[in-house]
Amino acid sequence: MFPLFVPFRRVVGITAIALAGVLGVTACGGEIATNNPASSGNDFVAGDGASTYYQAGHRTAAPAVSGTTLSGSKLNLSSYRGDVVVLNFWGSWCAPCRKEAPTLAVLAEQYQGKNVKFVGVDIRDQASAAQAFVQNFGITYPSLNDPADEIALDFRGAVSPAAIPSTLVLDQDHHIAGRVIGGTGYGTLNNMLRKLTAGT
Repeated sequence: MFPLFVPFRRVVGITAIALAGVLGVTACGGEIATNNPASSGNDFVAGDGASTYYQAGHRTAAPAVSGTTLSGSKLNLSSYRGDVVVLNFWGSWCAPCRKEAPTLAVLAEQYQGKNVKFVGVDIRDQASAAQAFVQNFGITYPSLNDPADEIALDFRGAVSPAAIPSTLVLDQDHHIAGRVIGGTGYGTLNNMLRKLTAGT
């Protein structure tokens, strides 16, 4: 049985605590740079998986992306021009990234040889942890090493991923055709890829 009367000072105190919690969550859910691998996913605030698809003629050009992969090789996204590109921002320290990884691995395999390339962007991570992540989830596509968020922050002026994980889908001309803020699902990403590979 709950008491019918709660002292006013206690109500004010509870309200203040709740408000502080809301403000704290709001602060964590903003730009990529506010997320912290030290959280190990325990107090991580990610996007809700909301997706957006942009029709041709309403797409922003993606910035030039190049860097060194986790395996030490050089990768320039311009070499994939003419292909649809799935660009997934992730970190081994991010719990939602671990949840979506099997979906990305399956789709990458299904779209192999269909003019679709998958590229990861591993942010604020330790190389050993990132490589273990890739191996554990059977990720066969390359991931750029982005410990200082340099690649991630390049997308601020276009259609920015606002949380980790985030996925951008680039059309054949490397304009941003779709995005998923938060963990992506199979149906969401597959629908985008089907549209783009069909030329719509």
